[in-house]
Amino acid sequence: MNCGELLMRMLADHGIDTAFGIPGTHTIELYRGLRDGGIRHISPRHEQGAGFMADGYARVTGRPAVCLTVSGPGALNIATAMGQALQDSVPMLVISADNQRHERGLGEGRLHETRNLQAAMAEASVWSHTLMRPDELPKVLARAFTILHSERPGPVHLALPLDVITAEAGHVDARAWPLAQRPVAPEAQIDEAARRLNRAERPVVALGGGAADAAALARDVAEALDAPVTLTHNARGILPPDHPLLVATSPSFQAVRELYLEADLILGVGTEFSETDYDFFFDGGFALGGELVRIDIDPAQLCRNARPDLAIRADSAAALSALLPRLERRERGGAARTNAVLSAVRGHDPHYQRFLDTLESALPGAVLVADSTQPAYYAAAQYHPPAPRSFASAATGYGTLGYALPAACGARLARPDRPVIALLGDGGLQFTLPELASAVEAQLGLAVVVWNNTRYDMIARNFEDAGMAPIACDIYTPDLLAIARGYGCAAERARNHQELERLLREANARQVPTLIEVREGDFLPGSGPQ
Repeated sequence: MNCGELLMRMLADHGIDTAFGIPGTHTIELYRGLRDGGIRHISPRHEQGAGFMADGYARVTGRPAVCLTVSGPGALNIATAMGQALQDSVPMLVISADNQRHERGLGEGRLHETRNLQAAMAEASVWSHTLMRPDELPKVLARAFTILHSERPGPVHLALPLDVITAEAGHVDARAWPLAQRPVAPEAQIDEAARRLNRAERPVVALGGGAADAAALARDVAEALDAPVTLTHNARGILPPDHPLLVATSPSFQAVRELYLEADLILGVGTEFSETDYDFFFDGGFALGGELVRIDIDPAQLCRNARPDLAIRADSAAALSALLPRLERRERGGAARTNAVLSAVRGHDPHYQRFLDTLESALPGAVLVADSTQPAYYAAAQYHPPAPRSFASAATGYGTLGYALPAACGARLARPDRPVIALLGDGGLQFTLPELASAVEAQLGLAVVVWNNTRYDMIARNFEDAGMAPIACDIYTPDLLAIARGYGCAAERARNHQELERLLREANARQVPTLIEVREGDFLPGSGPQ
């Protein structure tokens, strides 16, 4: 058994069941192990697609998949997808082949040579490491999976030189190392947090993606405090849309900002308090008026963006479970405060809202995966699914175009029991359009809804806001329906909401993607002919 074969066997032992990658000359011996390891392999058409597929897989499950790349172009192609996952705390394991140990860093022009692959990939990773001997493989994987499961997650990158991949590894003790548990808060800190929360009269709860797997506990805590709750993009669904304490809009709107300023205590759980969630319009106006009790699994995060009065390093579920029985349940006017905020919000657009309502009506409980396009920007502020891990958006955070199609493929692979909708624009689709072929090959029945306005519309608006005529924003858009049919997809244009709803339902019944073109002029009055 060589090291590549052993690696694949150990990944399966660590719970990896899906791999995304494009085989290359340098990864053949990794694929030898993949053949017999019980890990399903999906072939994207570009390594960036592989990373986005792994992202979508992890968003709906909370579990990592593995991506396999060659060095050089393969690894650097996937770096953008890793950057998205890094900013959104999405677990992903990327394994790249590298040149042989004695060849690395010499600049001799070898195939796929990268001067320092580990350093290059470190910029898009929580941790990047080069395995220099098969003997270290078990402890290196222990470190990787500790990050993926027990710390604030994100992409981990491992480079394996070719002569390490092919090295004999039958002597290696392949038993998995025990992994550390997630951190638990000291009792004294939980007591102090409860004391502060119990005396609060106008509390607000701010939940981020770090609380997604503690949804029931988070709801119980909010109800005990009778406190309005805001959700970041990755926290959507922790409270259902009809919950009386859900501030079902973006924290970036002025009415929500006033709620935070008037609060005498804010409980922040698993949230970065980042610009793209709390200052989406980039005016610098977000501020907290009261004390901040902050819970986060990452100690470094407790020192960023919002200064806590009490900083608790702990897993969200563990901290909320300890906190809940210490809370005094009493009326604090939470529902009335929530209603007052929602009635004052001026971010509602009836046309975009009806469009999103049609998606929800056609496929209740669907996973919505969004890219950077006008209805996706609206969804980033206003969309609230009925359950966690049901909405992913690249319209904020790292903001990568081309995310939605491959990420939706990963989500559908992970959750074949749920409908999946990719929502993206004509510009974003063309970044990763060939992944339609991957989806056909994998028999993925998903709806690819393309909002077609034949331009990079948000960038054009930015030009106009700067007092300039848009430059290079009005793009040539090919016949997307013909291209989709050429890949083997179903493809139709929806001219109204009734047609859109019908096509969405039909898409969910197929075993290939359905590309549904939505021309902006058909759905937005006054936007001009399309």
